[in-house]
Amino acid sequence: MEGAVTLLRRAGFLIAFWSAGLTLAAAQDDPHAACASMGWVPREILERPVALRKETGNAQEVVSTSLPEAQAFYDQGLNYLHGYVWVEAARSFHQALRADPKLAMAWVGLSFVYSGLDDLEQARRAVARAETLAAAASPREKRRIALRAKQLEAMADAGDAARHAAYKKALDDALAIDIGDVQLWLLRGNAEEASAAGRGQRGGAASTAFYHAALRLAPDNADAHHFLTHSYETIGQIPLALRHGEAYARLSPAIPHAHHMWGHDLRRVGRIDEAIAAFRRTDELEKAYYAAERIPAEMDWHHVHNLDLLATAYQHKGQMRQAEAIMREATALPPTTDYLEFQQKLLSIFLLGRQRWDDALESTRPLIDGRWPATRAVGHALAGHALLARSRMADARASLLAAEAELAAVPASMAGIAVSRGQVTPWVDTLRGELRLREGAVPEGRRILEEVARTLRGLPGPDAWIQALFRLESMARVAREVGQWELAEFMARQMIEHDAAYGGSHLALALVAERAGDREAAAGARAEAARFWRDADRDLPELAIVGGPSVRSER
Repeated sequence: MEGAVTLLRRAGFLIAFWSAGLTLAAAQDDPHAACASMGWVPREILERPVALRKETGNAQEVVSTSLPEAQAFYDQGLNYLHGYVWVEAARSFHQALRADPKLAMAWVGLSFVYSGLDDLEQARRAVARAETLAAAASPREKRRIALRAKQLEAMADAGDAARHAAYKKALDDALAIDIGDVQLWLLRGNAEEASAAGRGQRGGAASTAFYHAALRLAPDNADAHHFLTHSYETIGQIPLALRHGEAYARLSPAIPHAHHMWGHDLRRVGRIDEAIAAFRRTDELEKAYYAAERIPAEMDWHHVHNLDLLATAYQHKGQMRQAEAIMREATALPPTTDYLEFQQKLLSIFLLGRQRWDDALESTRPLIDGRWPATRAVGHALAGHALLARSRMADARASLLAAEAELAAVPASMAGIAVSRGQVTPWVDTLRGELRLREGAVPEGRRILEEVARTLRGLPGPDAWIQALFRLESMARVAREVGQWELAEFMARQMIEHDAAYGGSHLALALVAERAGDREAAAGARAEAARFWRDADRDLPELAIVGGPSVRSER
């Protein structure tokens, strides 16, 4: 018991240490919570029988059943649950209930699955079913059932800080009794997220203490490694995220998300080819699964997200044809949530970056006609950039007004994965800043764009990180076009700070150095750009610029 108490005290110390020493980046809804609600995943799919599978992880939690089959399927459900594979988690928990209909904890597992599917009502019903079976459960399991019910109360009003605090206190009280319970330590780490709905993908510095406590109790616990990958990524500790991501992929090789997570951070340290291999492995696992289980790809939130990161990894290498093909594959799938619809902007961003103005304008039409105001706002904003490139100033101003009107309809804060106003605002502000520059209001335009650059770079999350890089690149190009070379240099240096392993970062710096007459710096930056684009498409236009000094050739 003394060792267990030491764990609890050490966790508290680490939280205080991190809170004092680090400032968290602004919270952003991470894509790994995105999913189809139960309305998009038929009950028939969620309740299909399933077999036991290997290499899904190493979660083990002894529950009140005398049947090994029920225990095995319960553990498999935990592995899938913590890998955000909602459909297979549901199937596994249902299979455990077929083996042992009195297994209350399987209903608790299903309650978490339904939260993952954004179906709060089904989550409540599932925990109510667990409560009816609690008489046969152990005291520890009864506490877990009560904790889940308290969490759902807090989740019903994500903005109620008192309810969130009460849930965390209830977890602390449970840990004081069951201090060796690994699952409780994981839940306590989840609870350090911005709301009681946290499930491991938006953790920060405070969460890490609890996940490390879980690792001390269960060395090499795959779920703890997974959640630590997210938490360290959020606070910018990429080497630590990379280490835990590698462990998660090694321990859960059959979970697509495990390979995908490692790919996140391989990109961040310049290992782009390895990242592509990880995203490719994820894609192979997912497509084989859809074919074998007869599940439509659009039922799986993760598939589109992985395609997005795979496509932008190819874009990063300068392999634009491959990147575009994958983006079009992703946007062809019908979006099931506002988050997934919002992410369909990726193709428009790409086409704007390639300066294919008419194609870009056409690609914004589905966004402008989207179901949710966040998507419509970003659609109008991106259309405005294409219109400015075509010198259609009046139409671009109209696009800005339309974007601002839609932005006003986006909620200022949202629970779960829903897109909030803060995520949309930088896209609208970028159009406003470019308009001001092109209208001659240079100080205002520059101020807006510099602030946008800082905001974009401060947003955590894998999508936000790569999209920030390509948006900085576009803003640098606009600054050069209007002759604002100080702004162009600012953007180039922001790109280098953001990702020095990208050829475009060095090209932007080369063009600025050349303009300033610094031939040596320009030549060095060009050489670096060529090095990072060594595997690019041979007809990549940027290579012609890299090959010799000519600012004019960029246009």
